[in-house]
Amino acid sequence: MQHPVLIQTVALSKRYPGVTALDRVDFDLRPGEVHVLFGENGAGKSTLIGLLAGVSAPSDGEILVRGRNVRFSGVADARAVGVSAVFQEFSLVPTMTVAQNIALGDEPRRGPFLDHAAARRKAVALCADLDFTIDPDRSVATLSRAEQQMVEIAKALHGEVGILILDEPTASLTDREVDHLFAVIARMKARGVGIIHISHRMQEFARIADRVTVLRDGRKIGTVAMADTSEAELLKMMAGRAITEIYPTIAHNPGPPLLRVEGLRAQGVHGVDLEIRPGEVLGVAGLVGSGKSRSFRALMGLLPTQAGRVALKGADVTGWDTRRLMQAGVCYLPPDRKEEGLQLAFSTRDNLAQGILGTDPGQGLLPWRRIRERCEAIADRVELPDAYRRRKVAQLSGGNQQKTLFGRWLGRDYDLYIFDEPTVGVDMGARAAIYRLIRDLAEAGKAVVVISSDLPEAMNLAHRLLVFSHGRVVAALEGDAVTESAILAHFFDPLPSTM
Repeated sequence: MQHPVLIQTVALSKRYPGVTALDRVDFDLRPGEVHVLFGENGAGKSTLIGLLAGVSAPSDGEILVRGRNVRFSGVADARAVGVSAVFQEFSLVPTMTVAQNIALGDEPRRGPFLDHAAARRKAVALCADLDFTIDPDRSVATLSRAEQQMVEIAKALHGEVGILILDEPTASLTDREVDHLFAVIARMKARGVGIIHISHRMQEFARIADRVTVLRDGRKIGTVAMADTSEAELLKMMAGRAITEIYPTIAHNPGPPLLRVEGLRAQGVHGVDLEIRPGEVLGVAGLVGSGKSRSFRALMGLLPTQAGRVALKGADVTGWDTRRLMQAGVCYLPPDRKEEGLQLAFSTRDNLAQGILGTDPGQGLLPWRRIRERCEAIADRVELPDAYRRRKVAQLSGGNQQKTLFGRWLGRDYDLYIFDEPTVGVDMGARAAIYRLIRDLAEAGKAVVVISSDLPEAMNLAHRLLVFSHGRVVAALEGDAVTESAILAHFFDPLPSTM
């Protein structure tokens, strides 16, 4: 049976100096379907959608929209034929209102003047149609990440849109927000909109995907109907080999507590007690807003504390700032690698070198040759491909950026490693490499904390697991007690009356 095609590529290629980012890829999207693009970071997914959205022009090949060959000279050309994209990096203007952002670039006019009232009415109608409860007069700067994403989607659907591209739309959403987004996607499908969806979260595919196209190293590996395939098969297509064990077995040899926290209080943190031991992985789980991340940021001096005591190796370190704690052997990897973790304008090697400098007390400046040798050894350890070691970090895929972030802190020998959302926006191949690093640290006798909103990740890596809710630890699970049902049951523990 022949299906109509909304957009199609024929032998589409994109080359940069020394790199073929996309190599003769055939792809098509049908009305009323969700077509998932799947592959490791650097596989060519972002390059493909950039070409389809008019962000860049192909080196070779064709793009056809409803059977007609098109050449986009910019995003406006793609929008003119009904192609609209919501990228990971939002294009909103923070100082403008929701209504102004939705209408931006296509503002209604009354004579020579902008018709702000009409733009507001259109924004209200569009948000109501999408079931978005957002005040159109609010400044975008005051919105949460999830609300900003909803505004981006509304903006993308402003006008006649038949093809919607969503790039990692659920990466920073709660489960409830994901459900809302998927309900919006279902409505768009029912109206005949074709949706290209990029995601690393395989558990989402069964819920929304009609077909999945797998890319690897810029090439198309294959397209399969989601109903006729399995996660194991998709993983095999993605990696070129069967991945039977994503999560490594981690030996458990805990020592006496390295760090103790008693009665920690800060904004959103209401009396946290915990112990961290060397030789084990402590998992930390909880819903967004549960206080799991804020507790450790307060511990690290990144948030002001109001009360409580922190002891490291038996010494009172309460109130120490971040630099002093790091000098004492505590390492913290933030969840936002771009804002807090990496120097994007620097090369990968320079970022790794920043973690090495100062590791030889009394030796003064290290010779560049020794720094370079250490950087190469660290890059090998985090499994960073040779081709990316001299490139600017901003040019790397999310997975390779995250490997660089890990490598930056492996240049020094810490006693405690705290990883806050260590695999956000990272593909399965890069995740497996990061999990091996976590295993190696724990088995080397280091204390490791993994704070994660990815429940399978927290469960499968942790020897012990703390569940947070309402700014406090509501459960401490260990061994066979670490089950999905037990964790989820504590996610929704009632608000304590003493808060």
